[in-house]
Amino acid sequence: MPSYPLDIPNPRTKPDVWNDILAGLSVAGVLLPEAVAYAAIAGVPPVHALLAALVGLCVYPLFGSSRFAIVAPTSSAAAIFASAVGAGGPAMGFGLVLLTGALFLLAGLLRGGFLGAFISRPVLRGFAWGLTVTIILKQVPHLAGVHVAGSQAIQIVAGLAGALQQLHGPSVGLGVGALLLWLGLHHGLRRFIFVPQSLIVLGLGVAVASAADLQGLGIAQVGKIELQSLRPQLPELTTEHWLRAAEIAPALLLILFAESWGSVRSLALQIGDRVDANREMLAFGLSNMASGLLQGLPVGAGFSAAAANYAAGSRSKWAGVIAALSLALLLWLARDALALLPLPVLAAVVIGILSHNLWPKAMVEGLRLGGDAWLALMAASGVLLFGVLFGMLLAVGSSLLLALRRFSQPIVVELGKLPGTRDYQDCIRHPEAIRIPRVLIVRTEEPLFFANAEQVFHVVMEWAARNQAHTVLISLEVCDDLDATATEALAECAARLRQWGVRLALARVKDRVRDTLSRGGLVTPSDGITEIFWSVDDAAQAMIGKPPLQPERRRKSRNGSRRQSRRQ
Repeated sequence: MPSYPLDIPNPRTKPDVWNDILAGLSVAGVLLPEAVAYAAIAGVPPVHALLAALVGLCVYPLFGSSRFAIVAPTSSAAAIFASAVGAGGPAMGFGLVLLTGALFLLAGLLRGGFLGAFISRPVLRGFAWGLTVTIILKQVPHLAGVHVAGSQAIQIVAGLAGALQQLHGPSVGLGVGALLLWLGLHHGLRRFIFVPQSLIVLGLGVAVASAADLQGLGIAQVGKIELQSLRPQLPELTTEHWLRAAEIAPALLLILFAESWGSVRSLALQIGDRVDANREMLAFGLSNMASGLLQGLPVGAGFSAAAANYAAGSRSKWAGVIAALSLALLLWLARDALALLPLPVLAAVVIGILSHNLWPKAMVEGLRLGGDAWLALMAASGVLLFGVLFGMLLAVGSSLLLALRRFSQPIVVELGKLPGTRDYQDCIRHPEAIRIPRVLIVRTEEPLFFANAEQVFHVVMEWAARNQAHTVLISLEVCDDLDATATEALAECAARLRQWGVRLALARVKDRVRDTLSRGGLVTPSDGITEIFWSVDDAAQAMIGKPPLQPERRRKSRNGSRRQSRRQ
């Protein structure tokens, strides 16, 4: 699918202000009760989560690169915030948000967004699927009218299994009915209705609560939302508390970035958009700093809200701004009505929004490709078994280790000339390739750097000794640059080959590598590198007619015998 610049609309999906308005209203209807729930997780009044949502919705569109991201409090970040509150009170939590925002800004200014490239697509898909299942499972207790301890998927499943006899009939009936209505509107009447099904179901839930005594039936409701005035200020913390918050901030940054980048990039891949990790870091940094100054919770681009925005038909960043305006109006005008919203209906809407992501189609298709697709299963299993934090760390860590392992492997192939051409290919994969007698032509399959250079040149020297070559020709076409370790290892290899009487030549050497070799004094014949060529074939033809070098040891012994005869 072709991608288009972020500021240029995709011609297949023309901008539609009405779609953005409807999407913003739908997102606001989801964010409001979610913020109340996340505030309970964080251990602070709901106003801190609601204010954070307003800040994120207003700040992110000014600097972010995704048109679907909805920046608001998330469940995983709220849990980390709660740990800070337990250690030093709410002020330490707000200090944590400030420090995390500052770290985001620093990472963005230092162009640290490249770290997002090390999170592979299978990891993103597995993480997104595992997070979807976890969020849906967290809504089931609200739909069933039971209390389940634990935040991990496996804990919730175990708690639900133990609470089967305690299911609340009226809550289950209302929640299941709302879910069936949502699915019916989504699959059957989506083409004929112009109002998002989420708003319809939530509105009907409020209407039912107004007409019936749900409290008498034991059905939980959102409850009254108290607002209070907050002014920008720095948290009053001791040096010890600032230091403890600084210890937690990197973990919170990693959680927010992995979860946010996962949701942002996953949705961008579906539609063919391009997103900039550095801009995302700057946007998250400014959003969290503003939220921390206003005593708000940490914010990120949560998957559930972003998926709701995408599913509701959003076309641009205006949906987030409209969601902020709608949320502000709802808090101002409809707090009494929102207080009546039944929690089973809210849970049914969240489940319905995420239901289309339950079938892991992308993961199944990725497994057919092989390679690193197994990381998707690891990411999903980690989130389901160990929670969002450890599952994310496991997936990202595995992805980084896989990349390091791949680059550090000494992958070297011997090249031969294809008959009738000037092309040189792997002799093992192309048996018809012709080897040049006494000339060993090799190519590194990964860029040379400190982790693999010594191993690569050790393999080259072993092959040269085994083949009794008088010339070794190394193709460096995959090397964009050489670090100090790789340069020194190349010099040591050249010196050792020269001692054996073996000539060393280089081909397909890029300009930056040539500059490094020149600065290291490795391009003169005295250092063992006789010539550098642009083409492998030119280098091979030039090496064929050259006589072999004489081993250094023999030259030294002859010089020593000459000096001894002169003394006599």
